[in-house]
Amino acid sequence: MKFEKIVSKGISSNSYFIASSSEAAVIDPRRDVDIYLEYAQTHNVKITTIFDTHRNEDFVNGSPQLAFATGAEIYHGHRLDFKYGNPVKEGNKFILGDLEFGILETPGHTPESISITVKTDSDPENPIMVCTGDALFAGDVGRIDFYRNEEKQLEAANWLYDSLFNKLLKLPEGTIVLPAHGAGSICGGGISGLPFTTIGYEKRTNTPLQLSKEEFIKYKSKEKFEIAPNMRYIEKFNLEGAPILKSKIIPQALTVEEVKELLDKEVQIVDIREPESFAGGHIPGTLSIWKNGLPNFALWMLDYEKPIVLVRSTHQELDQSINYLIRLGFDNILGYLRGFRNWYMDGENYRETNVWSVHELKKHLEDEDLYILDVRTGHSVKENGHIKGSHHIFLGNLPQKLEEIPKGKKIAVYCDSGFKTFTGVSYLLKNKYKDVIGVFGSMSAWKNAGYPVEEEKK
Repeated sequence: MKFEKIVSKGISSNSYFIASSSEAAVIDPRRDVDIYLEYAQTHNVKITTIFDTHRNEDFVNGSPQLAFATGAEIYHGHRLDFKYGNPVKEGNKFILGDLEFGILETPGHTPESISITVKTDSDPENPIMVCTGDALFAGDVGRIDFYRNEEKQLEAANWLYDSLFNKLLKLPEGTIVLPAHGAGSICGGGISGLPFTTIGYEKRTNTPLQLSKEEFIKYKSKEKFEIAPNMRYIEKFNLEGAPILKSKIIPQALTVEEVKELLDKEVQIVDIREPESFAGGHIPGTLSIWKNGLPNFALWMLDYEKPIVLVRSTHQELDQSINYLIRLGFDNILGYLRGFRNWYMDGENYRETNVWSVHELKKHLEDEDLYILDVRTGHSVKENGHIKGSHHIFLGNLPQKLEEIPKGKKIAVYCDSGFKTFTGVSYLLKNKYKDVIGVFGSMSAWKNAGYPVEEEKK
């Protein structure tokens, strides 16, 4: 057997390449599929089978793209009317060399979710591993609040309990668990950083799995996470199949004059430099999403209907940024400015961002004209507390809750460590807020300085 785990940074998604003899299967591929083709070439095998454990909400399934490149067949759960691929049911089996891939229906996270057991000829009774999709993670279980309906969420909690306790946890304790996501994913609140885990380890240590059925159902049916409005685009892509990319997307290098002409048009200009660089100088009216923030925050902050132009630093690599956007279905990447340096060297006006240290924030904490905006996730606020007097609006919800932020006050923005801060600052500046300040280091620096933190009320 040949095995590869592929981790997509930012969205913390996992896909798997598993081969035997001359054939290979890929589970939950991402949309930029070159890595699977390279593994197939390296191991001298042909990709014949693709499994989607479920319709994802946080990235575009790459199975249609990989099938286009390889001719492989796609398989997914039968409880959703996919417009591509082949439905499978409990007990279906697929033989690749000396491996047997078996289907378990494990609804909960989504109704059509499946898990895939992998057995070898040497032990045909017991699986060596199981691909659990978003049913079971290291340290957590899948979220079910995507149903957006209390009655349906209660039903899904019952489904998930049955999938976990009556199917997955019945597997031998030594079975290796291969989840679709790792730590940092939005698909679970407490996913651990373990690179691999087993059924037995999760039985003993996974907090939700220590609950009684009644406790589990109550806990999961009331659970709420943030849901990006743009997830409806991802869901549509993954139901119907995202457009096939027949050639690599290569954005056009734009001149300063061309970028100037686009500023007043229906184009999204995104500065992918680090927050400190954006704060030091940026093109007025542009949105700051640092490169490694694109996988998470492009989904929240960008519009699928408008073209995208990227602004990078002179020597900043671009390919990874393009891949991040492609994985989310943002294919309309019009071009890029080679470097912000080009902008100011052409004599164009630029804007600096007001910044404070945590010490300056502490000094102004009681100012009546100050509005302190906390853009962290609700989970982070709950776990780590907040700065006295701050108002919490998660960064991704700013477009929907902008009217809650007063325009007549000075706005100081903070997050966990400062990255999301300047995305929030840039969004406010873009929407005509005049006096906006980004707090360098944010909550991490505040705590390191020894300043007090207020705990969230239970």
